[in-house]
Amino acid sequence: MMAKHPLRDYLQLHLVILAWGFTAILGKLITIPALEVVAWRTAMASLGLALVAKFAEASLRVPSRLAWSFFGIGVLVGLHWFTFFLSARLATASVSLAALPTVMIWCSLIEPLIDGTRLWRITELLVGVIMVGAVWIIYRFEFTHWLGFTVGLLSAFLAASFALINKHLTKREHPAVVSFWQMIGAFVISLVLLPFFNEGRPALPNAENFLWLLVLSQVCTVGAYLGYMDILRRMSVFTINVVYNLEPVYGIVLAALIFGDRERMSGGFYLGAGIIVAAVIALPMLSRKNDSAASVAGP
Repeated sequence: MMAKHPLRDYLQLHLVILAWGFTAILGKLITIPALEVVAWRTAMASLGLALVAKFAEASLRVPSRLAWSFFGIGVLVGLHWFTFFLSARLATASVSLAALPTVMIWCSLIEPLIDGTRLWRITELLVGVIMVGAVWIIYRFEFTHWLGFTVGLLSAFLAASFALINKHLTKREHPAVVSFWQMIGAFVISLVLLPFFNEGRPALPNAENFLWLLVLSQVCTVGAYLGYMDILRRMSVFTINVVYNLEPVYGIVLAALIFGDRERMSGGFYLGAGIIVAAVIALPMLSRKNDSAASVAGP
């Protein structure tokens, strides 16, 4: 089936990755606090996913135990998005994107602790050591952004945790239904955290912010995720995994084009980011085994 429309499938996959890469830029364009961004994003995405489920004739009602499981995963998603946008605010969009590819290494390190049947692989550990060196390079040359980059690494860790738990629970329900309950969880955790991270009461976003939030929630969340789930039916996990790791490349290029000098970093930063991206792309090629990181949801 993949051979019938290979160009269309690859174009769809790259558009999904491009949309996810654009989220860091939107995190800079939207001027309301990062946690409010998550709250509005998840609330608006929930409505969009409910409409998709209705048109697909998929019931949003699921067994309570399953609903709570999806809700809990959504809490991790909300925390991941909050730290991702916060990283971009504390540093730059490029810095937050440079930390994102470490998701795969986090998955490789965490999964054996969750799944006792899987052991650490030498290849993954060696790539992990290389990436630690690349992270050190970024800290060395961009120390002024150390806090934003550290928060970005935390965001990647949360994304990996989401991926490992999510892959065991999302096979039986329609993607829109699963995503709906996860967005509800992410929305609730953002509301719970708002009093601790925001000064004063949240205000309604202005027209410009609302427009960008609409793009973020409907294009980069609902559309991109459903497009990803669709392409997953026709393309191998290995291929998707490799292309997915181009997300920071797309995002860093877009950030440089849109923000100009504000996103220009040192040569050491691009060296470190390049090593991270190269290591992540090389890992599945070296192992030739499907990796749980392929199930990660975009930022």
